[in-house]
Formats: sequence, C-alpha cells, structure tokens
Amino acid sequence: MLENSVWRQYHEKMDIYEILEKIYAPWEDMDLEEDERILHDTLKAKLTKKEFRLFAMESAGIEAEQMKARFGFSDEELLQAKEKLYKKLKQDKVRLAFRKRKRVEEEAT
Repeated sequence: MLENSVWRQYHEKMDIYEILEKIYAPWEDMDLEEDERILHDTLKAKLTKKEFRLFAMESAGIEAEQMKARFGFSDEELLQAKEKLYKKLKQDKVRLAFRKRKRVEEEAT
C-alpha cells in the first residue's frame, strides 16, 4: 500500500519516524509512535494533500526551485507554506496524534 504513496515518491524508504523524531526532539517526554504505517496515515489525516506533499519533498531535501515549480509558488509563498506546515506540526492536536498508542493486547494483561 505505501509503496505508491506520495512519501515514497520522494523517499527511498519509510523514514517518517526519524524525521518526526527530529521535529519533536524538544518534547523529550513524548513517546513517538514507531509504526511507519500509523505515522503515514496520521500525517495524511492531519495535513492537507498539499502540506503532506510539501513535507515529503522538504524532508527529502528536494530543491526549492522544484518545489516552487510543483506548487506554483513564489519564493515568499514557499517560505510561508513551510512556516505554516511546521507551525501546524507543532500544534498540540497534531503533535499528540503521533504519540505511541497502547495496544489492546498490552491493556489486557
């Protein structure tokens, strides 16, 4: 399923955990979900399609010129879109969605 995702268009492997771990490093007490599929689905749910693609491109190190061409942005619009994206990722309602969930099996014991 994830082989054809937007993320895989720009990344050779599913490295969402490592990238989010860098973003959320200031929140040391946060236990980040490790399942890449859950992280991918959460990103898709919390970000717009354009924001998700921008995040995938930005984290893959795609050049600004390619991103501007892809989205039809000027320099300033691209900068504003990135600021908005990272601001959104740091909001509590988005950040907390990436916390590790307790598994049903763990709760049963």
